[in-house]
Amino acid sequence: MNAARILIVVTLINLLIVAGGVGAAWWLLKPAAPVDPAQALAAAEEEEAEPVAYEFFPVDKVIVSLRGEGRERYFVLDLMLQAEKGEEPIDFAPVEPLVRNSVVAYLSGLPFEELRGLQIAELQTRLEDVLVADFARQKAVAPFQSVLVNKLIVQ
Repeated sequence: MNAARILIVVTLINLLIVAGGVGAAWWLLKPAAPVDPAQALAAAEEEEAEPVAYEFFPVDKVIVSLRGEGRERYFVLDLMLQAEKGEEPIDFAPVEPLVRNSVVAYLSGLPFEELRGLQIAELQTRLEDVLVADFARQKAVAPFQSVLVNKLIVQ
């Protein structure tokens, strides 16, 4: 009788383990819920955003003097400030001196080799970060979203 009870308990435990495995497999592998066509269409319309129009303001000939290898080096940058086009055109002219000052102050502190080795995308990202920080320090609102480097001349 004792062996029969042990056999029944072992069989019940095996059945519970198999049932748990089947349940876990069903839960992990169950098909996704059917998608409502109306919801799918609404999601697709949200993803298809209208193209954004931009306006640009050039900041030409930002000249930076750097010391390097026992002689002076010069960098000449042409920048473009990019902003979303609004109802009224943005007047970038009042912020140009702050942009020039921030760019020259930041870049003149970098070693020549580091600045020369920067990729354009990295340079743009660094300049954006510096300009946003300087505008925040001046308690001014930056009228642009990004900075584009149009020209970079190293002498």
